[in-house]
Parts: sequence; C-alpha cells; structure tokens
Amino acid sequence: MTKTQKITLGILSIIACVLAFGIFYEGVEAYRSWSQKPLGPVLDYPTPLGLPATWTAFPSTPRATGTLAPTMVYSTETPMSPFSPCTNLPTMMILGIGSDARSDEYKYGRADVIRAIRVDFQLQKITVLAFPRDLWVKIPEVQDNLGTNRQKLNTAYYWGNPGLHYWDHPSEGPGLLALTLDRNFGLNVDHYLAVSMDVFVDVVNALGGIDIYLEEEVDGRYSYDQSERLYFPQGQQHLSGEQALTLARTRRGSVFARAGYQNLVMCTLQEQIRSPEIVSKIPALINSFKDNLQTDLTPMQISQLACLGTQMPMSNITFSSFPRNTFRSGEIYDPVGKYDTFIWESDFDEIRAYVERFEAGTWPVAVISPAATPESGTSSCE
Repeated sequence: MTKTQKITLGILSIIACVLAFGIFYEGVEAYRSWSQKPLGPVLDYPTPLGLPATWTAFPSTPRATGTLAPTMVYSTETPMSPFSPCTNLPTMMILGIGSDARSDEYKYGRADVIRAIRVDFQLQKITVLAFPRDLWVKIPEVQDNLGTNRQKLNTAYYWGNPGLHYWDHPSEGPGLLALTLDRNFGLNVDHYLAVSMDVFVDVVNALGGIDIYLEEEVDGRYSYDQSERLYFPQGQQHLSGEQALTLARTRRGSVFARAGYQNLVMCTLQEQIRSPEIVSKIPALINSFKDNLQTDLTPMQISQLACLGTQMPMSNITFSSFPRNTFRSGEIYDPVGKYDTFIWESDFDEIRAYVERFEAGTWPVAVISPAATPESGTSSCE
C-alpha cells in the first residue's frame, strides 16, 4: 500500500468514525426524546388550592372508625439495591382505570375499576386504594351539556370519553374522572392509565395466562345464567385472559368481595411479571400494547415502574379500600337514565380525611393475615 493510499484510508477512517459517532449521538437523542414523551395527553386540571401535581397532603385523623376493607399484602425476602435506577425518584400518584368497554378505542365505556396508586420510589412501596364506582358524585364540566352534574363516579369516565362529546378535553375520560375525584374527594393524581377489557385479556394471554390459587370457591352464577365459565373451584388453577377477566368481574357476594378478587388477580399478575422469563419480555409487551392504552405515562416512566415492580419486596405492595362502615347502600333517581338506581352513600368529609392520609403515605397500615379471604379485612397472596 502506497503512502497516498494509507493517507486516504486514514482520512476515510476518521470520517467514518465521525459519522458513526454522529449517528450514535442522534440515535441516543432520538431515543431520549421518545422515552420522555407522554404516550397520551397529560393532565392539566387545577386543584381547588392551586397546588402542583406533586403536592402531598399532611396527615390528619379520619372521622370514621372501623375495620379496613380488603387490604392485600405480598411478601418476599428480595431486597432492593440502593443503586437501582428506579430509586430516589419523586413519589408518583397514578389513577388506574379498568374500562368495561370491549374495545381498544376508548370511545365509550364506564370505569369498572377505579384505583388510586401511590408509588413511593424512595421507600420502594406501592399502595393501591379502591374507590367504589357507585358513589353518587358531582361531575364537573358537564352541566351545560346534560342539564345535570350528578351521577355515579364510574360515569365520569364514560362522559369524558370522545364518543359522547360531553367533555372535549384531550385527556378524555381519564381526565374527567381525575377531575371528579379531585373535586369530590381531594385526590390529586399525576398520571393515568386506563385498560379496556379486551386489552386486559390480551395482556394476560401474552404472559401465557396466570396461575392463581383460590382459598374458597367463587360461584358467580345467577338464576338467569348458569354458565360454568362463572364458576371457579377452590384450589390452584391456570386461567386464560378471558377467565381472569371473568373472575375479576364476579359480582356475587359484595362489592368488597369483588374488589378482593380484582386485587388477587392483580397480585398474581405482579408475581407472573416478576418471573425471570417474563422480565426480558416487558419492553416488547409495552411496545405491543402502548397504542391500545389510555395513558400519559412516558416510556421512561413505564420502565421505571417496571424496574421498581420487578425488584421491590412484594411485602411493600398493599391493596386496600376505605373502611366498610364508611358506606351505606341507598337508592336515588337518575335524571339522565330516568330510573331509580343503586348507590353508595357516604360522608365525603370522611373520605377526604382518608385520602389526605393516603396521599401522605400514613394510611393504610396493613396487617398480614394469610388465612383471610377477600371478604375479610386483610389477606396475603404468598
């Protein structure tokens, strides 16, 4: 090789290195930009006090007394590394919604499941609080379109989604439900995640189904529907996505038992996702379903949550509800549907007091009881 050829080859090598670095840099910047972009419209509703979305209330003593409704605690001996990329982040409040729509378009559908999810990255703790969907509340921003603003809590999500055009904010149903929870109970959320029934089924099936253990049989059959699909025997069983959805939606018993079945399914899903063979599939799962979710989380935040969920001790995950004696069954006339409907009556000041403590991380204080059932105050899914 001549001297001229060596010089030419050297120059071309330098150019190639510069181009490679430039492409790598642009790729990193593109990924960084993509990873920090919300997957949906963000919440921008004002709180009554004009506080920022990261505000945490000071603890206060609730007025109600009584046994906590289903609180589920999970335990393991796996500690979290202090050098994990998902520690030392600000506490995050997420509004979790299970839509009863059999679609991934989210044009209609009520909120079949309503959960406030408090994620404390520094303490490696996740607390999930259930809100009864049949609470009779005041739904803001719809009075002009409907002539009324009174309806069940789960209807706020339905009225906010684009199929009805009652509320045209970009955050749609999740945004109106978040605003309703804020105005009625003082709950202030940072982000939302809504999943329809079809997407839930697809996610469970993508994981290969779930293995679940029932302490007692669950019989969801009615006189008008004796289908065997509504019956789940006591013991260990493997459920498909459709079967897991059916169990989570079983209505026999009480609303608290139903919440317990939902918590048990979520617990089992959490255990399934933590398995080594599933962890490697999480990015692909997120990519597959991100277009079928309603969420304003960014890919980076989803990765941080996945990191926390796969490393933290399961004893730090708590599912709970308000004390049962906070609610009284009642009936009221629905001015939109023009019929009498079942509702839960409650003192909203009592609920607000509990919400303040929940946001502060001082309530609930769970007690592990492995022998308990979904109908009792506390249960474990070890």
